Amino acid sequence: MVQAIVINGLIFGGIYAVLAIGFSLVFGVARILNMAHTAFYMVAAYIILTGTVVLGLPLLPSIILAVVITSGVGMCCYKLSLDPVKEHGIVVLIVSLALALVFQEVFFIIFTGRYRGISSFVPGFVELAGVRVLYQHVFTIGAAAIIVIGMMIFLSKARFGKAIRAIADDREVANLMGINVSQANLITVGISAGLAAVAGAVVAPLVTVEPVMWMSPLIMVIAAVILGGLGSIKGSVMGAFILGFTETFVVFLVPMGSYLRGAVSLAIMVIVLLVRPEGLSGVVFEEERL
Repeated sequence: MVQAIVINGLIFGGIYAVLAIGFSLVFGVARILNMAHTAFYMVAAYIILTGTVVLGLPLLPSIILAVVITSGVGMCCYKLSLDPVKEHGIVVLIVSLALALVFQEVFFIIFTGRYRGISSFVPGFVELAGVRVLYQHVFTIGAAAIIVIGMMIFLSKARFGKAIRAIADDREVANLMGINVSQANLITVGISAGLAAVAGAVVAPLVTVEPVMWMSPLIMVIAAVILGGLGSIKGSVMGAFILGFTETFVVFLVPMGSYLRGAVSLAIMVIVLLVRPEGLSGVVFEEERL
Protein backbone atom coordinates (compact mmCIF):
# COMPACT_ATOMS: atom_id res chain seq x y z
CA MET A 1 0.00 0.00 0.00
CA VAL A 2 2.86 2.41 0.80
CA GLN A 3 4.28 2.04 -2.71
CA ALA A 4 0.85 2.67 -4.24
CA ILE A 5 0.39 5.81 -2.13
CA VAL A 6 3.81 7.14 -3.16
CA ILE A 7 3.23 6.44 -6.86
CA ASN A 8 -0.25 7.96 -6.96
CA GLY A 9 0.84 10.92 -4.83
CA LEU A 10 3.68 11.65 -7.25
CA ILE A 11 1.37 11.32 -10.25
CA PHE A 12 -1.37 13.64 -8.98
CA GLY A 13 1.10 16.02 -7.33
CA GLY A 14 3.10 16.22 -10.55
CA ILE A 15 0.06 16.89 -12.74
CA TYR A 16 -1.27 19.52 -10.32
CA ALA A 17 2.20 21.09 -10.24
CA VAL A 18 2.38 21.40 -14.04
CA LEU A 19 -1.10 22.95 -14.13
CA ALA A 20 -0.33 25.22 -11.17
CA ILE A 21 2.84 26.57 -12.82
CA GLY A 22 0.83 27.63 -15.87
CA PHE A 23 -1.88 29.18 -13.71
CA SER A 24 0.70 31.10 -11.64
CA LEU A 25 2.55 32.31 -14.75
CA VAL A 26 -0.57 33.96 -16.15
CA PHE A 27 -1.46 35.47 -12.79
CA GLY A 28 2.06 36.77 -12.19
CA VAL A 29 2.50 38.32 -15.65
CA ALA A 30 -0.96 39.21 -16.95
CA ARG A 31 -2.50 39.66 -13.48
CA ILE A 32 -5.55 37.56 -14.30
CA LEU A 33 -7.08 34.51 -12.64
CA ASN A 34 -7.82 32.34 -15.68
CA MET A 35 -10.64 29.98 -14.70
CA ALA A 36 -10.47 28.40 -18.17
CA HIS A 37 -6.94 27.12 -17.52
CA THR A 38 -7.85 23.47 -16.97
CA ALA A 39 -10.27 23.60 -19.90
CA PHE A 40 -7.15 23.62 -22.09
CA TYR A 41 -6.06 20.43 -20.30
CA MET A 42 -9.38 18.93 -21.46
CA VAL A 43 -9.00 20.32 -25.01
CA ALA A 44 -5.63 18.58 -25.37
CA ALA A 45 -7.03 15.27 -24.12
CA TYR A 46 -9.84 15.39 -26.69
CA ILE A 47 -7.46 16.34 -29.51
CA ILE A 48 -5.27 13.33 -28.66
CA LEU A 49 -8.39 11.13 -28.46
CA THR A 50 -9.50 12.38 -31.88
CA GLY A 51 -6.06 11.97 -33.41
CA THR A 52 -5.31 8.49 -32.12
CA VAL A 53 -8.75 6.87 -32.00
CA VAL A 54 -10.83 8.66 -34.63
CA LEU A 55 -8.21 9.61 -37.25
CA GLY A 56 -5.77 6.80 -36.52
CA LEU A 57 -2.73 9.08 -36.26
CA PRO A 58 0.42 7.92 -34.43
CA LEU A 59 0.70 9.01 -30.82
CA LEU A 60 3.60 11.47 -31.07
CA PRO A 61 2.08 13.59 -33.88
CA SER A 62 -1.22 13.64 -31.98
CA ILE A 63 0.50 14.96 -28.84
CA ILE A 64 2.46 17.60 -30.76
CA LEU A 65 -0.72 18.64 -32.59
CA ALA A 66 -2.59 18.84 -29.27
CA VAL A 67 0.05 21.08 -27.65
CA VAL A 68 0.33 23.40 -30.67
CA ILE A 69 -3.43 23.73 -31.21
CA THR A 70 -4.15 24.18 -27.51
CA SER A 71 -1.50 26.88 -27.17
CA GLY A 72 -2.99 28.68 -30.17
CA VAL A 73 -6.52 28.37 -28.80
CA GLY A 74 -5.35 29.72 -25.44
CA MET A 75 -3.70 32.74 -27.06
CA CYS A 76 -6.78 33.45 -29.19
CA CYS A 77 -9.08 33.20 -26.17
CA TYR A 78 -6.88 35.61 -24.24
CA LYS A 79 -6.57 38.13 -27.08
CA LEU A 80 -10.26 38.12 -28.00
CA SER A 81 -11.99 37.80 -24.65
CA LEU A 82 -9.69 38.29 -21.66
CA ASP A 83 -7.24 41.00 -22.72
CA PRO A 84 -9.99 43.61 -23.34
CA VAL A 85 -11.32 43.19 -19.77
CA LYS A 86 -8.09 42.32 -17.89
CA GLU A 87 -8.32 45.46 -15.74
CA HIS A 88 -11.59 44.22 -14.23
CA GLY A 89 -10.87 41.17 -12.06
CA ILE A 90 -14.46 40.02 -11.52
CA VAL A 91 -15.24 40.32 -15.23
CA VAL A 92 -12.16 38.23 -16.06
CA LEU A 93 -13.32 35.51 -13.68
CA ILE A 94 -16.79 35.45 -15.24
CA VAL A 95 -15.56 35.54 -18.84
CA SER A 96 -12.91 32.86 -18.31
CA LEU A 97 -15.39 30.59 -16.52
CA ALA A 98 -17.84 31.14 -19.39
CA LEU A 99 -15.08 30.10 -21.81
CA ALA A 100 -14.54 26.85 -19.93
CA LEU A 101 -18.27 26.14 -20.02
CA VAL A 102 -18.34 26.85 -23.77
CA PHE A 103 -15.60 24.27 -24.32
CA GLN A 104 -17.52 21.83 -22.13
CA GLU A 105 -20.75 22.23 -24.10
CA VAL A 106 -18.95 21.99 -27.46
CA PHE A 107 -17.43 18.66 -26.42
CA PHE A 108 -20.82 17.50 -25.12
CA ILE A 109 -22.30 18.21 -28.56
CA ILE A 110 -19.46 16.59 -30.51
CA PHE A 111 -18.58 13.62 -28.29
CA THR A 112 -21.72 13.38 -26.07
CA GLY A 113 -21.26 12.76 -22.36
CA ARG A 114 -19.83 9.27 -22.83
CA TYR A 115 -16.72 8.34 -20.88
CA ARG A 116 -13.85 7.58 -23.20
CA GLY A 117 -10.36 6.25 -22.68
CA ILE A 118 -7.00 6.55 -24.39
CA SER A 119 -4.62 3.60 -24.59
CA SER A 120 -1.43 3.72 -22.55
CA PHE A 121 1.42 5.47 -24.29
CA VAL A 122 3.90 3.08 -22.69
CA PRO A 123 2.35 -0.39 -22.29
CA GLY A 124 3.61 -2.93 -19.79
CA PHE A 125 4.57 -2.90 -16.14
CA VAL A 126 7.36 -3.64 -13.70
CA GLU A 127 7.14 -5.15 -10.22
CA LEU A 128 8.73 -3.15 -7.39
CA ALA A 129 8.68 -4.68 -3.90
CA GLY A 130 5.78 -6.88 -4.94
CA VAL A 131 3.76 -3.98 -6.35
CA ARG A 132 2.89 -3.84 -10.04
CA VAL A 133 3.85 -0.42 -11.39
CA LEU A 134 2.66 0.50 -14.87
CA TYR A 135 5.21 1.98 -17.24
CA GLN A 136 2.57 4.63 -17.92
CA HIS A 137 2.81 5.68 -14.26
CA VAL A 138 6.60 5.95 -14.52
CA PHE A 139 6.26 7.92 -17.75
CA THR A 140 3.75 10.34 -16.20
CA ILE A 141 5.89 10.94 -13.10
CA GLY A 142 9.03 11.41 -15.20
CA ALA A 143 7.31 13.79 -17.65
CA ALA A 144 5.89 15.91 -14.82
CA ALA A 145 9.30 16.10 -13.11
CA ILE A 146 11.04 17.12 -16.34
CA ILE A 147 8.46 19.84 -17.04
CA VAL A 148 8.59 21.27 -13.51
CA ILE A 149 12.42 21.32 -13.41
CA GLY A 150 12.57 22.63 -16.98
CA MET A 151 10.22 25.53 -16.18
CA MET A 152 12.28 26.44 -13.11
CA ILE A 153 15.44 26.55 -15.24
CA PHE A 154 13.63 28.49 -17.99
CA LEU A 155 12.42 31.16 -15.55
CA SER A 156 15.84 31.58 -13.96
CA LYS A 157 18.17 31.24 -16.97
CA ALA A 158 16.36 31.97 -20.24
CA ARG A 159 16.11 35.54 -21.51
CA PHE A 160 12.34 35.44 -21.88
CA GLY A 161 12.04 33.69 -18.51
CA LYS A 162 13.90 36.61 -16.90
CA ALA A 163 11.60 39.02 -18.77
CA ILE A 164 8.59 37.22 -17.31
CA ARG A 165 10.02 37.58 -13.81
CA ALA A 166 10.79 41.26 -14.42
CA ILE A 167 7.20 41.92 -15.50
CA ALA A 168 5.89 40.04 -12.47
CA ASP A 169 8.15 42.13 -10.19
CA ASP A 170 7.25 45.52 -11.67
CA ARG A 171 5.36 46.01 -14.94
CA GLU A 172 6.15 49.72 -15.19
CA VAL A 173 9.90 49.26 -14.80
CA ALA A 174 9.87 46.29 -17.21
CA ASN A 175 8.12 48.45 -19.78
CA LEU A 176 10.67 51.24 -19.33
CA MET A 177 13.46 48.69 -19.84
CA GLY A 178 12.10 47.95 -23.32
CA ILE A 179 10.15 44.77 -22.58
CA ASN A 180 6.96 44.55 -24.64
CA VAL A 181 4.56 43.74 -21.82
CA SER A 182 1.51 43.12 -24.04
CA GLN A 183 3.44 40.70 -26.23
CA ALA A 184 4.90 38.97 -23.16
CA ASN A 185 1.39 38.56 -21.74
CA LEU A 186 0.22 36.85 -24.93
CA ILE A 187 3.24 34.53 -25.15
CA THR A 188 2.94 33.66 -21.46
CA VAL A 189 -0.70 32.68 -21.94
CA GLY A 190 0.40 30.48 -24.84
CA ILE A 191 3.04 28.81 -22.64
CA SER A 192 0.47 28.37 -19.89
CA ALA A 193 -2.02 26.72 -22.26
CA GLY A 194 0.80 24.55 -23.63
CA LEU A 195 1.66 23.37 -20.11
CA ALA A 196 -2.00 22.51 -19.53
CA ALA A 197 -1.97 20.60 -22.83
CA VAL A 198 1.13 18.61 -21.83
CA ALA A 199 -0.51 17.77 -18.48
CA GLY A 200 -3.60 16.60 -20.34
CA ALA A 201 -1.47 14.52 -22.69
CA VAL A 202 0.51 12.65 -20.04
CA VAL A 203 -2.46 11.99 -17.76
CA ALA A 204 -5.06 11.16 -20.45
CA PRO A 205 -4.41 7.38 -20.40
CA LEU A 206 -4.88 7.32 -16.60
CA VAL A 207 -8.25 9.11 -16.45
CA THR A 208 -11.55 9.05 -18.28
CA VAL A 209 -11.88 11.67 -20.99
CA GLU A 210 -15.21 13.48 -20.54
CA PRO A 211 -16.57 17.02 -21.03
CA VAL A 212 -16.45 17.86 -17.31
CA MET A 213 -12.93 16.57 -16.65
CA TRP A 214 -11.66 20.15 -16.25
CA MET A 215 -13.65 20.92 -13.07
CA SER A 216 -11.91 18.83 -10.41
CA PRO A 217 -8.34 19.79 -11.45
CA LEU A 218 -9.33 23.48 -11.52
CA ILE A 219 -10.41 23.38 -7.87
CA MET A 220 -7.22 21.60 -6.83
CA VAL A 221 -4.96 23.88 -8.88
CA ILE A 222 -6.50 27.02 -7.38
CA ALA A 223 -6.16 25.46 -3.92
CA ALA A 224 -2.49 24.57 -4.61
CA VAL A 225 -1.67 28.07 -5.88
CA ILE A 226 -3.32 29.75 -2.89
CA LEU A 227 -1.81 27.27 -0.43
CA GLY A 228 1.71 27.76 -1.79
CA GLY A 229 1.39 31.53 -2.06
CA LEU A 230 -0.48 33.38 -4.78
CA GLY A 231 2.00 34.40 -7.49
CA SER A 232 4.83 32.12 -6.34
CA ILE A 233 5.89 29.37 -8.77
CA LYS A 234 7.88 27.43 -6.16
CA GLY A 235 5.06 27.77 -3.66
CA SER A 236 2.53 26.53 -6.24
CA VAL A 237 4.62 23.42 -6.90
CA MET A 238 4.94 22.78 -3.17
CA GLY A 239 1.20 23.24 -2.65
CA ALA A 240 0.44 20.93 -5.59
CA PHE A 241 2.45 18.04 -4.15
CA ILE A 242 1.00 18.57 -0.66
CA LEU A 243 -2.53 18.34 -2.03
CA GLY A 244 -1.64 15.48 -4.40
CA PHE A 245 -0.35 13.35 -1.52
CA THR A 246 -3.22 14.44 0.73
CA GLU A 247 -5.76 13.23 -1.83
CA THR A 248 -3.93 9.93 -2.19
CA PHE A 249 -3.73 9.34 1.57
CA VAL A 250 -7.44 10.04 1.94
CA VAL A 251 -8.41 7.71 -0.90
CA PHE A 252 -6.29 4.81 0.37
CA LEU A 253 -6.71 5.19 4.14
CA VAL A 254 -10.11 6.78 4.80
CA PRO A 255 -13.44 4.98 4.30
CA MET A 256 -15.34 6.60 1.41
CA GLY A 257 -12.12 8.50 0.76
CA SER A 258 -12.76 8.96 -2.95
CA TYR A 259 -15.72 11.18 -2.05
CA LEU A 260 -13.86 13.09 0.66
CA ARG A 261 -10.47 13.72 -0.97
CA GLY A 262 -11.36 17.15 -2.38
CA ALA A 263 -12.97 18.32 0.85
CA VAL A 264 -10.00 17.24 2.97
CA SER A 265 -7.51 18.93 0.65
CA LEU A 266 -9.47 22.18 0.72
CA ALA A 267 -9.78 21.97 4.50
CA ILE A 268 -5.97 21.75 4.75
CA MET A 269 -5.68 24.82 2.53
CA VAL A 270 -8.07 26.77 4.77
CA ILE A 271 -6.24 25.74 7.95
CA VAL A 272 -2.86 26.79 6.53
CA LEU A 273 -4.26 30.14 5.36
CA LEU A 274 -5.73 30.81 8.80
CA VAL A 275 -2.21 30.49 10.22
CA ARG A 276 -0.34 32.02 7.25
CA PRO A 277 -2.65 34.18 5.09
CA GLU A 278 0.15 34.70 2.57
CA GLY A 279 0.50 30.93 1.98
CA LEU A 280 3.41 28.59 2.68
CA SER A 281 5.88 30.42 0.47
CA GLY A 282 5.54 33.66 2.43
CA VAL A 283 4.56 35.75 -0.60
CA VAL A 284 2.33 38.61 0.52
CA PHE A 285 -0.85 38.92 -1.56
CA GLU A 286 -0.37 42.61 -2.34
CA GLU A 287 3.13 41.98 -3.70
CA GLU A 288 2.82 38.84 -5.79
CA ARG A 289 6.08 37.53 -7.19
CA LEU A 290 7.15 34.62 -9.35
